[in-house]
Amino acid sequence: MSAARNASGITCDLHHAHLFASSLDESVQFYREMFGVEVIMDAEVAGSRNVLLRLGEAHINFYDQAPKDTGRGVMHHLGIRTHDLEGLVASMKQKGFEFRKGITDLGVLKYVMAAAPDGVLLELFETTALLNWDVLESRGVVRTAR
Repeated sequence: MSAARNASGITCDLHHAHLFASSLDESVQFYREMFGVEVIMDAEVAGSRNVLLRLGEAHINFYDQAPKDTGRGVMHHLGIRTHDLEGLVASMKQKGFEFRKGITDLGVLKYVMAAAPDGVLLELFETTALLNWDVLESRGVVRTAR
């Protein structure tokens, strides 16, 4: 499967949908039983337990939190991976897009959140290690849930 390429030549691909879960274990069990997903990460990220499931070529990432905003339902954000986050942000700014915050750089992971039409939250990100959770954990970026 190939990534999309914008007019500036920057490649992007949809990596994951990030969902809230009022019962994380029930959600994981449902997707395992119904679709045969593989759990590839179960860790604390940004203060909450997150479980990343592989479903074919894409992923579903669950927060261990009930939905906060009834207008958005259970979806938190769509994660769009790029090989050039700074270039993508600059390209979007040139087209008039305004970001509320700058890029967060965690060393092996850089990201910025962006608001898309209809209130869809996007996480635009770049990794130096292709979401290698052992590397991220060893550098203190994520912490495995016990």
